[in-house]
Amino acid sequence: QAQLVESGGGLVQAGGSLRLSCTASALTFSSYTMGWFRQAPGKERETVAVIEWNGVTLDYADSVKGRFTISRDNIKNMAYLQMNSLKPEDTAVYYCAAEYFGDVSSVVKQHGVNYWGKGTLVTVSS
Repeated sequence: QAQLVESGGGLVQAGGSLRLSCTASALTFSSYTMGWFRQAPGKERETVAVIEWNGVTLDYADSVKGRFTISRDNIKNMAYLQMNSLKPEDTAVYYCAAEYFGDVSSVVKQHGVNYWGKGTLVTVSS
């Protein structure tokens, strides 16, 4: 059964950096558009960044543009989210998700996602 597992979360001071990883198994990773999402306490889940299955098209939430970078390694079956200049408002549980040959705009809207990970907590202290 396909599985996505996030790692790399933790506690960091404002201004610091973290790199999240998403390890995929039991799926043809290179056929999936990958996305990172986050949900803060009491808030709806929001899309953070999306990378197309072929790595060509990327999309970022306005709130993270210039600070976060999404990438993927289709050999290692992994997706990454490099987070720099972290702010307390970035505190949330971060999830990765996969959609089979997903259109970036569809994944941004969280429509048609096939698999979700269980999330990793990122806490940014002020």
